[in-house]
Amino acid sequence: MAKLAFLGLGIMGYPMARNLCRTGHTLRVWSHTGSKAGRLAEEEGATACSSPGEAAEDAECIFLCVGDTAMSQEVILGPGGVAETAKAGTVVVDASTVSPEASRRMAAALASRGVEMLDAPCTGSRAGAEGASLTFMVGGKAGTLEKVRPYLEAMGKQIYYCGGAGMGLQAKLSQNLILANLMQAFNEGLVLSTKAGVSPKLMLEILNNSAARSGLIAVKAPAVFARNFETNFSLRWMHKDVGLALDSANQMQVPVPLTAVTLQMLQAGLAQGLGEDDFCCSIKVLERIAGVEVEEK
Repeated sequence: MAKLAFLGLGIMGYPMARNLCRTGHTLRVWSHTGSKAGRLAEEEGATACSSPGEAAEDAECIFLCVGDTAMSQEVILGPGGVAETAKAGTVVVDASTVSPEASRRMAAALASRGVEMLDAPCTGSRAGAEGASLTFMVGGKAGTLEKVRPYLEAMGKQIYYCGGAGMGLQAKLSQNLILANLMQAFNEGLVLSTKAGVSPKLMLEILNNSAARSGLIAVKAPAVFARNFETNFSLRWMHKDVGLALDSANQMQVPVPLTAVTLQMLQAGLAQGLGEDDFCCSIKVLERIAGVEVEEK
């Protein structure tokens, strides 16, 4: 039985930590919202802690899943953070989607203390976290990944080793860049076809039986038609990830013109107060401009 820690119990982190609990390992947990840690302790037998450092103390492997780069840095290197208590030989696995450059700096800071780190952002949204079917993209030392693979397998079905530090994040940002652009293309096409008078349901059937078929659209379109924007992955976090992808492209002098437009449309969604809804709600931006609503009546 391993001594594990999990930091960050949001829409993804809570079910991920719960799945780790159910493997029989000892799990210490922390969240900005203390009631979540208390609930996991009550429901699954985890130990609720008052700080990241307290949760990390004596842990063999420490997972975290937080919202952005600043949060990750605070949890790992800030006052009361992981770096203050993690013992040499511990592995930190950051499942957050953050800046690759910042992640490499955090890995270097931990390495100076004898602590190993993997960047392991995941995809699969809330359903994947709840069903232990996430996909992890991992950067860091291959040998370190093998040490923690059994724990990742308790939370996910696919684990891809992408290379050295930061490379898991580069893969994740590229994936979300593509997802966001696909969603924007769907938004434009369906607003146009609906305003022209084509049934949204018919249009989706055509898409699903053509070269334009997309797994993302097959999942998101029915929710859009039903006007169900319950959050699986919020517009706010997609905006953050697309921004990180643009930052990475700028650093490597890679032009990503479509992505720049998509980021601005997501920004418009934030300005309209849509940030906490699922990112498929981005279609509302174009609907309001065009004066049409994509729904199956």
